[in-house]
Amino acid sequence: MPFSGEDLQDTARATAGALPGVTRGRPFTEHLDVYKVAGKVFLVVTEDPDDLIMTVKAEPEYGRLLRASHPSVVPGRYLDKRHWISVGVGRGVTADLVADLVDHSYRLVLDTVPRGRRPR
Repeated sequence: MPFSGEDLQDTARATAGALPGVTRGRPFTEHLDVYKVAGKVFLVVTEDPDDLIMTVKAEPEYGRLLRASHPSVVPGRYLDKRHWISVGVGRGVTADLVADLVDHSYRLVLDTVPRGRRPR
């Protein structure tokens, strides 16, 4: 069975939900699930059935490599295009890659949070 947009989003949500100190809300619009750690965004998941994607933070060089090797990875929607990527279903996009990208984004954001405000 192929990896679908719903699978991508379910994997992203489940991965984010299992990480410490994560909150979820819809501060921008009812069609965007926004996941934060210590008040900082690390994952955005769309609710648009015609555009089943997730947007995560990535180091610029890693983001460039992912965009070059995966046609369904594009500069991030809604956020800084240098530091964020949007990921849709496509060749090479697997549940493992999605989970790794969510975890990577969480850790990048967490590294910017003062130690005293980090979840335990």
